[in-house]
Amino acid sequence: MNVRRTLVLSTAACAALATLWSAGTARPAAPAVNHRYRVTVTNVTKGQIFAPTLIVAHDSSARLFELGAPASPGLAHLAEEGDPSLVEAELTMLNGVRWVGDSGAALMPGQSMTTTVLTDSDHPYFSVAGMLVSTNDGFFALRDVPAPQMKSTHLARAYDAGSERNSEDCAFVPGPPCGNHVHDAAPAEGYVRIHEGIHGQGNLAPEDFDWNGEVAQVTFERVGP
Repeated sequence: MNVRRTLVLSTAACAALATLWSAGTARPAAPAVNHRYRVTVTNVTKGQIFAPTLIVAHDSSARLFELGAPASPGLAHLAEEGDPSLVEAELTMLNGVRWVGDSGAALMPGQSMTTTVLTDSDHPYFSVAGMLVSTNDGFFALRDVPAPQMKSTHLARAYDAGSERNSEDCAFVPGPPCGNHVHDAAPAEGYVRIHEGIHGQGNLAPEDFDWNGEVAQVTFERVGP
């Protein structure tokens, strides 16, 4: 005689079996895939020179700045002096950053410059920033741009780091017609915001150094697997 037996398991036993099943069938995470990109920055202002442009490849945990929040010391240094080295050092310490560097040279109005960047599928975002040198603490930036499958082009607006008063006084402006790398200790806004442009209240003539709308065009083009 065949006897059919029914196995009854407790709730705890079912949970234990589910855990073993899950552990036994789990698949390892796919390795990150490297991608190479060309990042091209074009200065579309009439008279503002760009300092060397910072370029970052990162994941969603790394942010270059937050509007309405204070700039980091490194970003403030980039925005006041045109020197990206301090913010590069800050970003290198973040786990969410895959690649950080800069274009290595200033960029004149109407000119373009291309930098090759290596990232991977775990760090699918780009951010860029560079000082507008005939300002107190103005910079252009793009934040958290998704790495395209092939190519994408974006327009970047100008921001104010809020770390130095916008006096437009040549004593505190590194670019033409000034050339002074001195920090103005007067109180400033204290937070990153949209830049209001050049108003002619100091030594900077709006007809030479002001802008209307976006100030840079940035293209990201995938050139490697």
